[in-house]
Amino acid sequence: MAVLIVISRRAEDFVYPLLVFSQSVPKVAVAPLFVVWFGFGLVPRVISAFLLAFFPIVVSAVQGFKGVEPDMLDMARAMEASRLQTFRMVSLPHALPSIFSGLKVSVTLAVVGAVVGEFVGANAGLGVVLQRAIGNFELPTMFAALFLLALMGVVLFWLVELAERLSIPWHAARHEAMLATA
Repeated sequence: MAVLIVISRRAEDFVYPLLVFSQSVPKVAVAPLFVVWFGFGLVPRVISAFLLAFFPIVVSAVQGFKGVEPDMLDMARAMEASRLQTFRMVSLPHALPSIFSGLKVSVTLAVVGAVVGEFVGANAGLGVVLQRAIGNFELPTMFAALFLLALMGVVLFWLVELAERLSIPWHAARHEAMLATA
């Protein structure tokens, strides 16, 4: 989606407002609709998680792709690189740090989205446990569920960070060097 937005002004003019609109709608308000449309189970939870996680990834990726230095693109053209080669060797490597930033934000939002989906359309899961504990004023169970959800978000964030370090080691090394000099 981000690539489409970057390469086509029409797509940007059409898709970006739809993305902003979709992000502006409270997911708690539309989650019951997902249950009506798709029934109880996994699908409403996945859709809720997806809707919360998709927007930050796209916005970050668009900013990463738009931030490619024009001189780099000119050099790729001068070397007669195809559009695909330019994308693979210049644009994507430059955008990866931004994409991973969006993924880090999104992975924690996906946990929230899954819980929202469980609140309205599930019979099992940490969201259901949390909802029942809140309804019955079972504070230890409520805090345990909250702790597990927070731990899940932290572990997922760490996994994305690990994937970033493995995928773009030059960025992680540069970031660590900047922190060491600060």
